[in-house]
Amino acid sequence: MEIYLARHTSVDVPRGTCYGFTDVPLRATFRREATATRLRLGGLTFDHVYTSPLSRAAKLAAFCGYPDAERDGRLKEMNMGDWEMQRFDDIIDERLQLWYDDFLNQPTTGGESFRDLYARVAAFLNELRKKDYRRVAVFAHGGVLICAQVYAGTIPLEDGFKHLTSYGGVVKINI
Repeated sequence: MEIYLARHTSVDVPRGTCYGFTDVPLRATFRREATATRLRLGGLTFDHVYTSPLSRAAKLAAFCGYPDAERDGRLKEMNMGDWEMQRFDDIIDERLQLWYDDFLNQPTTGGESFRDLYARVAAFLNELRKKDYRRVAVFAHGGVLICAQVYAGTIPLEDGFKHLTSYGGVVKINI
């Protein structure tokens, strides 16, 4: 099965802000960025389209012609817990350094570790494998796209963030 994964367009939050589960607004450049994403997906037909329920992904899905894309909570970005919407430089939490040292295994305070996010995405993809689809589109987030690529075996988990897809970018995997 071919899966085309599209990352949402750029967000309108101050640089260095920690966000994940929070439904943040998009930049005024949305239309231009979304048009580029739509062109990257142009000419493809999909048996099914999924999106994160967060508006930054669902809005891109709708712009690209899929307003009725199936929303799935497992496609949300990593839950940053108590740190949501704080600037990383302003977070006062003794666990922050632990997370910096081992984000793969160490959860954020009140949130998830990267392995927790991977488990969610893997559960989604395990279920998707059972469907009789040839080509699927997924509109989601940077962390989700990394996890999907790790799942497909195209990048190693430890190097995931070296392969962060740009805002509005599209990657293809096969499972």
